[in-house]
Amino acid sequence: MKKFLFSVKPFALDFGLLILRAGFGISMFLIHGLPKLMHFSQKASTFPDVLRIGSKYSLIADIFAEVFCSLLLVIGLASRLALFCLIVVMSVAFFMIHKNDPLAGKELDLLYLTAFCTLFLTGPGKYSLDANLK
Repeated sequence: MKKFLFSVKPFALDFGLLILRAGFGISMFLIHGLPKLMHFSQKASTFPDVLRIGSKYSLIADIFAEVFCSLLLVIGLASRLALFCLIVVMSVAFFMIHKNDPLAGKELDLLYLTAFCTLFLTGPGKYSLDANLK
């Protein structure tokens, strides 16, 4: 029982990283990135300009991370670089855009940020293109 509860087999660890990558990457792409890309013209003038580069360019940077980098994360290619971009986006969302919101209002930002930081530290795992390109 102790072995079952406290040991981690390499397969389980790598499969868990795959599930984490795929789950958070796909949801970032479908729920956040794709809608912004599809409604770019409506959002371009009103998107928060926390980077001080203009609303349009801030939106482009956000879409780059939420669409392109999330897809890279799903397939496990250039994972740490993609995760760095996603961590920056979620840090801006959590610490700047939603700074005055109650914690319950920025819970999703914190969950994404936590998952992306975890994957950044662990790497994408065996079931990724990064691992197969070594």
